[in-house]
Amino acid sequence: MALIYNLISFISMILSLYMWVVIASAVVTWVSPDPSNPIVRALRGLTEPVYRYIRRLIPTNFGGLDIAPMLLILAILFVQQVVIRSIVGWMSS
Repeated sequence: MALIYNLISFISMILSLYMWVVIASAVVTWVSPDPSNPIVRALRGLTEPVYRYIRRLIPTNFGGLDIAPMLLILAILFVQQVVIRSIVGWMSS
């Protein structure tokens, strides 16, 4: 039981870290960065595959504003707040 709880905690921690990567990626796009910068390339490499998947499912461009990062953050928060908490609650009962 402790192994499963630790695994769930690790997954939640990874999701939190990825959420900060998404936020950093969104902030970087506001300043029109150099595309050859290694940090910019890393952020795009980590986020663009997921953005592409979201954009394929849902139209995310509204008047020049791409809401794919916001949708991804909402999905991460949903998994952390609802799914993971439900699993932990189910395990403790």
